Amino acid sequence: MSADSYEIPVPASVLPNLRVAILGAGKMGGILLQAFLKNNLLLPDQLLATVQHPDRALALSAQFGVNVGTDNLAAARQADVILLGVKPMQVPAVIGEILPALNPSKLVLSFAASVKTRAIEDAAGCDLAVIRAMPNTPALLSAGATALCSGRFVTPQQIALAQRIFSTVGRTVVVDEKHMDAVTGLSGSGPAFLYIIIEALAEAGVNVGLPRDVATLLAAQTAYGSARMVLETGYHPALLKDAVTTPAGCTVDGILALEEGGLRATLIKAVKRATERARELAAG
Repeated sequence: MSADSYEIPVPASVLPNLRVAILGAGKMGGILLQAFLKNNLLLPDQLLATVQHPDRALALSAQFGVNVGTDNLAAARQADVILLGVKPMQVPAVIGEILPALNPSKLVLSFAASVKTRAIEDAAGCDLAVIRAMPNTPALLSAGATALCSGRFVTPQQIALAQRIFSTVGRTVVVDEKHMDAVTGLSGSGPAFLYIIIEALAEAGVNVGLPRDVATLLAAQTAYGSARMVLETGYHPALLKDAVTTPAGCTVDGILALEEGGLRATLIKAVKRATERARELAAG
């Protein structure tokens, strides 16, 4: 074979016998689409996606080599797994639209915030396997956290498949559905809280004389490294904190300032408020 005719082999798909449709390839749906392709979880011909506008569909199709359209029913008919990425208030309409394609052999993975599995099951009118997911935006860098909970008709094999799918964008946990609002308040909203902390640390660095770009880099990298220490050592955060805090040193004075300012209590309140709002949305 000549050098001119040599073809680079296409990497094998991790899940070669699966067809997946992403209904609503917007922000999170688009992140998942890119992650599936980047990690060879699925090849382009195993993926389908839908968006609302034809011009957006053409652009995404050209960008990723995936069949992207505006017909939810057509995509759902061809898929083994259907990912629901539409806004929560759009879910009833989309389920009604794809109803002819739903049957007990399909798996629906919904990451529409606050929409309960029972609501989708009841709307489908059959023993439909529904798994609810709550990913977060660091999924863009495969550093996300996704919580999963099972509906009434989900098998252990299906929840394992959902974990494999979402592991392409970070870590996964399986929880009871009663905990999903708390997940929304913690890991769903949590990145925004942490960005404020990083921003504040950077501002503090500027205040004590550091250039802004240096202060921002140090703040962000410190947050990243500290999170890795918790995840990879398995040590409790309090133990890791104590390892940094030497007697009569700089850190303990800083910690006292945090306690005086109520940082710990304020973060707890932030998660509780976000959780309460998630419950309100779930209740309609």
